[in-house]
Amino acid sequence: MHGQVSELCADYGKLDILWFDFSYEGMGPEEWGATDLVRMVRTLQPDVIMDNRLETSGEGMGSIVSDEPTPYCGDFVSPEQAIPVEGFHTPDGTPVPWEACVTLNNNWGYFAGDDLWKSPQQMVTKLVECVAKGGNLLLNVGPDPRGTIQPEAVERLRQIGDWLAVNGESVYGAGPAGLGTPEWGYYTRTDTGTTPTVYAHVLRAPIGPLPLTGVPKDRIQRVTLLTDDRELQLCEEWVVASYPSIPFIQFGAVGHFTYPMPDPIDTVVKIELKPTAGR
Repeated sequence: MHGQVSELCADYGKLDILWFDFSYEGMGPEEWGATDLVRMVRTLQPDVIMDNRLETSGEGMGSIVSDEPTPYCGDFVSPEQAIPVEGFHTPDGTPVPWEACVTLNNNWGYFAGDDLWKSPQQMVTKLVECVAKGGNLLLNVGPDPRGTIQPEAVERLRQIGDWLAVNGESVYGAGPAGLGTPEWGYYTRTDTGTTPTVYAHVLRAPIGPLPLTGVPKDRIQRVTLLTDDRELQLCEEWVVASYPSIPFIQFGAVGHFTYPMPDPIDTVVKIELKPTAGR
C-alpha cells in the first residue's frame, strides 16, 4: 500500500485529494503505518487534502474534532449515507471541514436490482443543506460492467446540473449564513467582494409573504430572484404588522397574495446586505 501511494504521489503530477477507505478495530492506524504514510504523502504532495479514514470509518469522526488530533487525522470528516444534524466542531467551537458521501440509489457500485433512486429535487435539497451546514456533498455514480452510466443516474445528474447552472452562485464558494434555519428552507452565504450576500433557498412555499427570519432588516440593501435578477419588494402590508422587526418579501405586486414559487425545486432569493465593520 505504501509503495502504491508513493507511486501515485510521485508519478502523476499534482494531486488534489487522497481518499482512504476505511479503518476499524484490528485494521486501523497502526496496521496502516498511518504516521509514516501521511509523512510520506505530505513530503511528496504538500497541498493534497486527505480524508479522516486512516483512523476511522463512515460512522466516526476521528481525532480531527478533538483537542489532540493525530498526525493522521486527515483534513475533513467523511460522514456516509446521512447528512449531519449539525456541522462538526472542535471542543472550542472551531468549525471542522466535512463532506457527506451519498449514493444516487442505495449502492456504491452498480447494482442491477436497485431501483430506489433519489429524486433530483431531493439531491438539490441535500446539496444545499450540506452547504448551509458548512460541508460538501460527494455524490456517487456507479457505472455498469460496460462502463456506462445508467440512464436513471444521467437524468438526475443533468437535472441537478441544470439547477446549478442557474443557481450555482448560492452553492459554489458559499457556506453557512449564521442566521439559523428558517422553517421554509435554508440560508447560505458568500462574502466575496465588498457586499456580503445571503441566499434564501425557499424549499416550501409560504402563504402570503416570506419571512426572512434571522436577517437584520436594517442591513438589507437589495433583494432579487437569483434566476433573473428581478427585484423583490419588502412587504409593508397589514399582514406583517405584528412582526415589525422581521423583513418579509413578496413575490408579486400584492403583499398579502400567495404566488407560485418560480422554481418548484428550490427558489433562490439573493439578499445583498450593507457591509459592516466586522463582517
